[in-house]
Amino acid sequence: MRRTDTSGLTIATDWQPACADALRGGAQDAVSFFRRWFEAVQVADGRAFATGYYIPEIKGSRQPRRGYVPIYGRPTDLIEVDLGAFSPTWAGKKIRGRVQGQALQPYFDRTAIEEGALNGRARVLGYAADAVELFFLQVQGSGFIRLDEGGVLRIGYDTQNGRDYTGIGALMKSRGLLGPGQSTMQGIVAWLHAHPEEGRAIMRENRSYVFFRELSGAPQGALGLPVSGGATLAADPKFVPLGAPVFLSMDRGDANGIWIAQDTGGAIKGSNRFDTFWGAGEEARAIAGGMSARGTAFVLLPRGSYERWRAGQASVGSTPRP
Repeated sequence: MRRTDTSGLTIATDWQPACADALRGGAQDAVSFFRRWFEAVQVADGRAFATGYYIPEIKGSRQPRRGYVPIYGRPTDLIEVDLGAFSPTWAGKKIRGRVQGQALQPYFDRTAIEEGALNGRARVLGYAADAVELFFLQVQGSGFIRLDEGGVLRIGYDTQNGRDYTGIGALMKSRGLLGPGQSTMQGIVAWLHAHPEEGRAIMRENRSYVFFRELSGAPQGALGLPVSGGATLAADPKFVPLGAPVFLSMDRGDANGIWIAQDTGGAIKGSNRFDTFWGAGEEARAIAGGMSARGTAFVLLPRGSYERWRAGQASVGSTPRP
């Protein structure tokens, strides 16, 4: 209720009855709760594609070591601009960059950062023993660094350099670099390790770069709440209200059921593109790394919100999207 729904499908008051019932304990009977307060709609054609993510654990150090790569916090010169403050037509859109002279320029891309562009511009939280593992930790958005000195450094997503995300798996597949059964995350990691020079160049084709912050508690999603394995879903907030339940009916049984849209992701763009969260550990890594499910998605909206939204679209002459 405290968030502005950038999808435009709901307003804060739509959620009040369900939230009040949940606080009274009504959600303990989940089936009755969802039947009572929600109705299912499909955005666009409802045809969904879901991948998976998890909390990786990689080796690292607090101190620089030969062959280790830095894990950066938010740069001091990174500027985030809320375009909605300039025009309502840009509501919900942001750009990131840096000031050079009197102009806002795109921020350094992955190649420039790896070649030292951030020296003196960003705090180093620690150092990763493996550049490939750090790359995929950036894709996941949070993780644990098992420190050589002992203990664990927990890090989570803070911000990003503003460059578009490019999925390297699709690039590698289109170039014939991955054989049968190698299109999983595990297969991609193995190829990158086996071909370090070519792998570095391919990873740099993803110009997006993630900056982290040190966490004192559990990893959190875009809602500012802890993410839950088997329950949290990343979605595109332009189409799915953050906090909304989403029912997936997919060709992989482990992806089926009700998820909650609590997170976002640089690669999660579009009306029915989702990323399912599986927690931490080797089992979570195996499931998330091999997750590629197709099927149908239903967004559960508070009863009455769809009709209100549809009436509003009709009044301005727009063609309803859901």
